[in-house]
Amino acid sequence: MKELKDISFDRDNIILNGHLVKGAILPKNVGELDRDVKIQQDTVIEGAVYGHRIEVENGDAVIKGAAFAQQEIYINSGAKGVVKFEKSIGAVDTVVSHARECKVMMLSDINAREVRLTNAFVGGSIFADEITLVNCVVVGGAFANKALELKSCIVGTFNAPSVTMEGDNGLLLPSAFSLEPVKYNPAVTTLSNYALADLGALYRGTEPTENTGKIRMSLDSDEVKSTLTDEGRQVSVRNYTVIGKVLATDLIHWDKMQNHFLLTAASLNTQLLSTYDLGVDATGKNAELTPERIYDFFMDLMLGKIQVNEIDGSFSIDSLSDNLK
Repeated sequence: MKELKDISFDRDNIILNGHLVKGAILPKNVGELDRDVKIQQDTVIEGAVYGHRIEVENGDAVIKGAAFAQQEIYINSGAKGVVKFEKSIGAVDTVVSHARECKVMMLSDINAREVRLTNAFVGGSIFADEITLVNCVVVGGAFANKALELKSCIVGTFNAPSVTMEGDNGLLLPSAFSLEPVKYNPAVTTLSNYALADLGALYRGTEPTENTGKIRMSLDSDEVKSTLTDEGRQVSVRNYTVIGKVLATDLIHWDKMQNHFLLTAASLNTQLLSTYDLGVDATGKNAELTPERIYDFFMDLMLGKIQVNEIDGSFSIDSLSDNLK
């Protein structure tokens, strides 16, 4: 990034192009509440941002503090370069990004009425009424009050009344939930669970632990339906899970796989006081857990550039008993 300039603000809308903002962009009086913030390119904001509308036209753009908009946070569809939000972001209305040629990194939680993202990495969770994700990775969960749509995404977990799924999707955690049955076309839709994949070895580029890999889930046979009752009110919840298989395997080799450590680092990376690593990678260097490397790993995993062996997830009680002796 080129050398940036400091900037001061008045009551007009703020347009940033090649600027370094050392503090926060926050309203100081009522007249500044409706002020828009537009980032044209090559901008770093070291503090928090508040605006009626926050728009990013192009990278590189880094917002190191929290960001909140009365209306929406919007990343232009033609944006290129890197757009990074290091802390939580939120909007009263929408958070939108359909930039396919831009490295969009949202490293913490997202809160809005509606969230629509394409080709984005979310280090935390998404909380919204309606969520639409295309070619995205969400390390935490996608939690929708009304509807969730996933197209070729990897998420930690999900919970929504209505879920629509298309393409090759994945879960990082053992279980996900919905009220209604997931809507999908079996001919063009798959769901894999990575809870038993050796993510640490895959991150290092080394050989995964034996008998680890992804489990191909069935949205029919891997569904557990439960009825919750409270003061005469009943709600049916569908749990799509491989938890039984994970618990059985957990007693054997889970501690060797470093999955918990990798996922925790992915969700907390900007808050960690130091940079950790997962040991030596295939090239003999430390596999450092930086936001950029974590982004590259999970996006390559989602796009299929990192191949993961498939296991059936089955086990026998006899073999489990032998391992406990």
